[in-house]
Amino acid sequence: MIIKMDKCKRKSVAPIYSMCVQPSFIIGTNNEDGSHNFAPITWVSATQGEDDGYYLVISMFGTKRTKLNVIRTGMLSANLVSKDMLSLMDYFGSKHAKDGKKDDISYDVSRGEILDVPTLDASRWVYECEVVKSVENGESTTFFCRIRNIQIDERLAPKDIFDIDL
Repeated sequence: MIIKMDKCKRKSVAPIYSMCVQPSFIIGTNNEDGSHNFAPITWVSATQGEDDGYYLVISMFGTKRTKLNVIRTGMLSANLVSKDMLSLMDYFGSKHAKDGKKDDISYDVSRGEILDVPTLDASRWVYECEVVKSVENGESTTFFCRIRNIQIDERLAPKDIFDIDL
């Protein structure tokens, strides 16, 4: 069977555009007053860490409260966003910490099992992380984070690292 595909007509553009498709995460941090703060971050990846472990690599731009909290505490949670959480991600992305508490909509928060970080109860896959290194480049900071714990939905039973269906 031969499948005929139309030829795509492409054009060259400046290297200012990016289409690095990655899963979305909502990063959870602790504010100075002990309250929680969440912000959507899409620049999240993984790399080889020390020994056999992996580091979660998270890049944040600007002076957002989430970034400042990570710099101050050295800890965060990375809550993987599934389709049913898109409205929550949109809310966190449009509501800024400088405008006050993010409590206009209802969502449930728990604490990490290993680290004292806020986690979203709706997330099916949560990383609890501590920063081991940060690299600044302009207004961006990239955090290399040791994964201290991963919490996954009890209904998930991945057979290997490529067999994950949320």
